[in-house]
Amino acid sequence: MDATVAESGTSTLVRVGETCERIVRFTREDIATFARVTGDTNPLHHDMQAAQRARHGEIIASGQQTTALMIGLAASHFSRSEDGQERELLCLNFNFSFKAPVFAEQELVLHWRVASVEWNASLDGWLFHADGRATVRHAHPCVIGRGTLLVKAGQD
Repeated sequence: MDATVAESGTSTLVRVGETCERIVRFTREDIATFARVTGDTNPLHHDMQAAQRARHGEIIASGQQTTALMIGLAASHFSRSEDGQERELLCLNFNFSFKAPVFAEQELVLHWRVASVEWNASLDGWLFHADGRATVRHAHPCVIGRGTLLVKAGQD
């Protein structure tokens, strides 16, 4: 078993209840640029007239823009080595559900919380599930998600 196992049989690399957060805000230009760079030609991401005629009446961010930042937050946080312990992290799977649109200039709180951690001998590391959300500050969740990640101690 990995040297990062405490006497209780739990990982020192990641713990149930561990959280991370980041606050982001997209401008209309950020939304249009991201959509263009990723090949998303949906006019709701760059054409104000089309957006005003549509259901939400405003430019909206593509789902992949919000989820990309959510995945980036998880990968950055759980691969960190602030404690001096080298880590190797792989993001294995993410599932997302879109609950509400993300509009330009909204302050979004991106948040992940570790729900479970277990040793996986065949992968030689700690497999964990994290529950995430992107929430408009003081309001409703726009995106909810669950990720499966693998973390192991880095090589010396």
